[in-house]
Amino acid sequence: MDQASVNALLRLDNVVECTVVERLNRFVVKVFRGSTEALAHTNNTGSLRGVLERGRRAYCLPKASGKTGFRLVAVECPVGAAALIDTTLQMRAFEEALARDLIPWLRGCRLARRNPRVGDSVLDYLLDCGGRPTYVEVKSAVLRLGDGTASYPEPASARGRRHVRVLTRLSMEGYRALLVFIAAIPGSKGFRVNSRADSLLPRLLLEASLKGVVIKALSLYYDPQARLVLLENPDLPVLL
Repeated sequence: MDQASVNALLRLDNVVECTVVERLNRFVVKVFRGSTEALAHTNNTGSLRGVLERGRRAYCLPKASGKTGFRLVAVECPVGAAALIDTTLQMRAFEEALARDLIPWLRGCRLARRNPRVGDSVLDYLLDCGGRPTYVEVKSAVLRLGDGTASYPEPASARGRRHVRVLTRLSMEGYRALLVFIAAIPGSKGFRVNSRADSLLPRLLLEASLKGVVIKALSLYYDPQARLVLLENPDLPVLL
């Protein structure tokens, strides 16, 4: 990676290396820490196909309590850097980039509220963009397709479809509405929806775009040598 072209967003202290053994369920992964087996928590409920594979070097943070001793935050990719699979850290990185005005299509915006409720749904953010309320939903994309693009969803997500519909309704009511995909794998060439996993979502996204929802993507990754989460491309091409 060309370090001159990236911005450091977060530093992760106390990271320990481990090796993926197997995923036991949606939230628990068995890992080797040296020669000792351990359990690591993951908050990413996607399938993580092509990322969370046996034998992959991974990066964990120690946990002080709970049934698992570690929190799995990143997994090394063949290109050498690592996919940031931890969705909490993805959101923290997004907020840092927003606060530092590193996202060109959100310049002048500030965080007004986290988790605003809209009817029966809860979105990720309400921003104040020059006095204009702007609703934002963020989705994690750590699936790499054969053409080098990052993709979502994996598997199909009824919750994701509902959020797209909510954003579409907000846009039609006159609010600014954004759907943001975080491509958290290094070297992403763009973002495209995973129509194989969800054949309905591409149509919903196209309809949302035609009705004013702004669909954007950015890419970031974890550099294990520097122990930094890096913003690679703040305006990643979106291929609908």
